[in-house]
Amino acid sequence: MTVEQTATRPELTAADTALVELGRRLKADGYRFTTVTPATHARVNRRPANARARGPRDVFGWSRPFGPGVLPDSIVTVMDEAGVLDRSGDEWRSRVRFSSYDGELFVHSAFPTDDENSVFFGPDTYRMADAAAACLAAREQPVRRAVDIGCGTGAGAITVAKRAPEAEVLAVDINPMALRYAGVNTALAGVRTVQPCHSDLLSGVDGDFDLIISNPPFMIDPAGRAYRDGGSHGYELSLAILGAARERLAPGGSLVLFSGTGIVDGDDPLRAAAAECLAGSDLRWSYREVDPDVYGEELDGTAYAHAERIAVVVLTATRPAR
Repeated sequence: MTVEQTATRPELTAADTALVELGRRLKADGYRFTTVTPATHARVNRRPANARARGPRDVFGWSRPFGPGVLPDSIVTVMDEAGVLDRSGDEWRSRVRFSSYDGELFVHSAFPTDDENSVFFGPDTYRMADAAAACLAAREQPVRRAVDIGCGTGAGAITVAKRAPEAEVLAVDINPMALRYAGVNTALAGVRTVQPCHSDLLSGVDGDFDLIISNPPFMIDPAGRAYRDGGSHGYELSLAILGAARERLAPGGSLVLFSGTGIVDGDDPLRAAAAECLAGSDLRWSYREVDPDVYGEELDGTAYAHAERIAVVVLTATRPAR
């Protein structure tokens, strides 16, 4: 096995431990927040009444500026210890957000997620994790090894680990910030079977998997941001994951791939490319649109001038058991 798989889980740094503590305090105080799309987030924040934060949801959910007295001093102290508080005079900002899913809180990047190493959590995260949970519920065979490719916050890996507590679950990503947040979120959820690993797709880990899940970047992003850019057509990374799963799914193993595509003159180019990628393999697969019309604001840009809509989809594939 590779070094990544056999290495002892790295100890959390002092800043990471403080970030876990911040999440625990928010959770104990009943904090909850559902993260929306960037376009909705921007629209809501543009309302005049939302110019400044009035409480924790505004600070850690909506990423609004705040100042002294908005948060308890104890929370501000922990933010300082975690290195996530930016101060500029009396205008302070949190460098992170916390979002709710499945009874847990997940730390991720503050809005707007413009940096190259931003770690995104949003509506597609909820959809992907729900699809992974549904796949687990439908499986007849137990999951012994699972991997979340491009794990981001680790939400998918944690969702799997909570439902398959005996499984080894790898959370792989090429973004060091994603691996950091995945480690923090794993500790915050109290799940010890998730192992964050640096890996480009599955090149950094060995062996086969009973379950592969992924919500890769699937947008055409002229800025080329790693957390968002899926390639020149938006789906190249999704196809690479399909190819990796074709080689690394164990007998009886399943893939859950949550992705998206621009629909062109009524045709779905990702579905056609997936069919070509899986042709001749023994994988049985299905494909469905989860939402036929998302990220409509992208249609105004040149990257999607050819598309009539953008859809998000789930592709599932299963290798026959021996």
